[in-house]
Amino acid sequence: MRVLLVEDDAQTAASIKMLLINENFICDTTDLGEDGLEIGKLYDYDIILLDLMLPDIDGYEVLRRLRAARVRTPILILSGLAELDHKIKGLGFGADDFLTKPFDRRELIARIQAIVRRSKGHSESTIRTGKLVVNLDTRVVSVDDQPVHLTGKEYGILELLSLRKGTTLTKEMFLNHLYGGMDEPELKIIDVFVCKLRKKLAQATGGSHYIETVWGRGYVLRDPMPLPSASTANVSTASASADNLAARGNTAAA
Repeated sequence: MRVLLVEDDAQTAASIKMLLINENFICDTTDLGEDGLEIGKLYDYDIILLDLMLPDIDGYEVLRRLRAARVRTPILILSGLAELDHKIKGLGFGADDFLTKPFDRRELIARIQAIVRRSKGHSESTIRTGKLVVNLDTRVVSVDDQPVHLTGKEYGILELLSLRKGTTLTKEMFLNHLYGGMDEPELKIIDVFVCKLRKKLAQATGGSHYIETVWGRGYVLRDPMPLPSASTANVSTASASADNLAARGNTAAA
């Protein structure tokens, strides 16, 4: 998950960034509202954490201009302004939530996860695809209640695919999600990660294939096609045999 933190207090920003990194989030920071506005427009973040009291322009103006520019990234306001009027104003300008400082780190993480889930169309913390279950809160992947052991990068790819299930994602989108523009490797590394991920999922699910390649575009996660039952296979075989006999009869008659 990639987060933009707009916070002018250096100590607070460092503390929040360390917390997010410990949760395996990628966190970019800025202490200026104008910079936060431009970065938020330019890059694709899962969520923006926005302070209100900034040295150049206030957080309300950042929020208003982001929404006016049709930036739909979820925004969580983090502010020491606890009065109800501030909360109403922030939510009215388009914020998704408002958390008053000081806050418990567990509440911050829980709110971030809930907001991002909702923004992707998922009301629950788990996303199910066939036998595959991804828990976004615990970052655990399981099949039939048995954990599937993935590396951090493999989980990051599966997380993004699950959040946008049914949507074709480019390799650039995966790089952005995994590295956030910092020391990004070549695009082909995504093919390596996906190959390893596919093998682990196939082994855990008894051979089912969840990740499809869309040639020239990227990858997409879909529910696996059900295997034909024995009765269906028998019917298909019988139908094929009947068609062959009919074809032979027509040939003989001719």
